[in-house]
Parts: sequence; structure tokens; C-alpha cells
Amino acid sequence: MTDFDTLREHALAFREDLLARKDKLAPAEFDWYPYDTMANIFHLDRLLSGPQRSVFDTLAGSRIADIGAADGDFGFFLEHELGCRVDVIDNPPTNFNGLRAARRLVEELSSSVQVHEIDLDSQFALPAERYGAVFFLGLLYHLKNPFYVLEALARRADLCFLSTRVARQAPDGTPLRDQPVAYLLDPVEANNDATNFWIFSETGLKRLFERTGWEIVEFVTVGCEEGSEPARPDRDERAFALLRSRNI
Repeated sequence: MTDFDTLREHALAFREDLLARKDKLAPAEFDWYPYDTMANIFHLDRLLSGPQRSVFDTLAGSRIADIGAADGDFGFFLEHELGCRVDVIDNPPTNFNGLRAARRLVEELSSSVQVHEIDLDSQFALPAERYGAVFFLGLLYHLKNPFYVLEALARRADLCFLSTRVARQAPDGTPLRDQPVAYLLDPVEANNDATNFWIFSETGLKRLFERTGWEIVEFVTVGCEEGSEPARPDRDERAFALLRSRNI
């Protein structure tokens, strides 16, 4: 059994090695994704408690989907550390470098990770019939129809590791946290990123999970926990959840 403390340390070592490889490659035709996606290991460390600290043991060797994967760093780690069969899934028009980085890393790492171009805002089909888990980190608020996507994933995956931005109040101060609602962003709000759409209240997010076929196993929030709101970067709060499909 691999305790999560050990997995975290291995993830951080993998991150350092991968960053060094990226620096050495320095491709001229595209830029690497600029944010540290492997840092999610710290949030997963906070999320998982009790018996869930060993949940990654159950995923060893299984089929995994890393959805909205940026350069696919975490998916490559799961292949390296746990022998997972990994599908990296993203939409090139909204991926930072059109998935060129993920494909370059497949070559660089002599990896068996499969890179798939899928638009989740369409009537999409996943590469596999069943997944041990999907990693859905930082993607939900970029989807036009999050209900449809989560419901589809609940029919195909046993577990879902999810993170998304949440808000306790609207920009005008109206309380949201205890209401099952979502705030639809204006294109210039939230870092002036027109690909951001729905920011849920915590209660709204939990109801979304329940109605799309997921049971909440673990749930935490991080970041701004006093007056978080959807539009301002300095009021950013994130929810992290481990979900189990009720369709198993």
C-alpha cells in the first residue's frame, strides 16, 4: 500500500524532473502551459482523509482520463508512478498550446499516454467505455453545459477528482453560498477570459453533483474563504472534491 505522503513526494520529484526536461527542450513552435498543474497534489493532500488516503492504490494499472489536462503533466505522472493507462483529453482551440505540448511529451518520455482532441461542449464520445477515475481539475467553469458533461462522466467513471471555482457572494455582495445557484460571468470578468462561464455557489455545486449521479466522498475549499466572489481575481475560492459514481 502506498500512503499519500509517499505519493505526494514522488509527484514533487516527478514535477522537478519534468520541469527540467521542459526547460531543456525549449520548443520554438509553442509555449508550455505557464501554470503549475502538478501543484494540485497539495490540494489533493488536503482533500483526502482517513481511508481515502490510499485511494490511489485502487487506481494502479487502471484506465484514467485526465480531462482539461493542459500539457498533461499529471496524467504522465500517473502512468509513471502507478502504471495507469492514460487518456489526455482536451479541446485544441481552448488548450493553451493546441495540445502540441502533450504530444511532444509523449515523444520525450517514450510514453504510452494517448492524446485525444474532444470538445466537451459537443455531444462527445470518450475513448474508453469505463474509467477507474477521471481527473477534472479546473475545467468545470469553462464548460457551457456542466450538467450534461458531469452526467455523461458518471456513466463512464467510478471516481472523479474535481476542482472548480466557487463563490460565497455575487459581485454586489448578495449572499450565494447557501443557495443552489450559479453565476454566469460576463466575458470581461474573471481575468477577462471569455471561456469562463459558470461559477457555482458551494450549495449549487453540491446539488449539481447529486443530480448528475455523483456521491460526494470528500469535499474542501481553498483560497479566499471570506467573501469570495466570481469576478475578482483576489476573491478566488476553489472547491476540490472526490466523487463516486452512483451508476457503478
